[in-house]
Amino acid sequence: MKILLMEDDAVLSDILLDFLQEHYNVDYAYNAQEVYQHLEKSSYDLFLFDINVVGKNGIELLHELREYTNNTPTIFITAYNDTKHLTKAFDAGAHDYIKKPFELEELQVRIENTKKIFHIETLEKIELAPTLFFYPQTHTIEKALQTIPLGAKDSALLHYMIQHKNRVLSNEELIQNIWDFDSMPSDATLRSHIRTIRDIIGKEKITTVRGEGYIYE
Repeated sequence: MKILLMEDDAVLSDILLDFLQEHYNVDYAYNAQEVYQHLEKSSYDLFLFDINVVGKNGIELLHELREYTNNTPTIFITAYNDTKHLTKAFDAGAHDYIKKPFELEELQVRIENTKKIFHIETLEKIELAPTLFFYPQTHTIEKALQTIPLGAKDSALLHYMIQHKNRVLSNEELIQNIWDFDSMPSDATLRSHIRTIRDIIGKEKITTVRGEGYIYE
């Protein structure tokens, strides 16, 4: 499980990192700007954001991320006891919160509960590039801060090509392994599916080998 922690309290961030890194893959951000820097390079299974940080606060940041269609589950850390801030946190797209001071074990319980709710680590996640991920089971591509849906056939086609990476795949092989016998597509239809995939993941990923088929590299 990969977590992005945003916390500007030096003491608390050190304590959280020491604990969380024993159980999870954790990156650290001091503020919203550093969160965006991390998101340019990677994606995460969970955001763990303090509400009250220097600059753009956690609620404002999450609201902004949700507008970019980033739906990463989020737990807020808060020192506030009033319902106003909690309401704003949930309205911004948070899934859970934990109030300071808290036991580290309670935080882990909340993280593990989030894993169960969102089936984190039960979905196959294939990295196509540093900021490009493919989820075969949900037929989606995660590209930078966006989640892009794929058609079922496009998803199956891409998955098959990835499983047979660096090998030339003929039209016949692709069609026979992706389509049912009574719904065999034409070569033109296959080309249309390949074009759709290329438009999303990049044309350089799939090479046409003239007279032979396609190769995923």
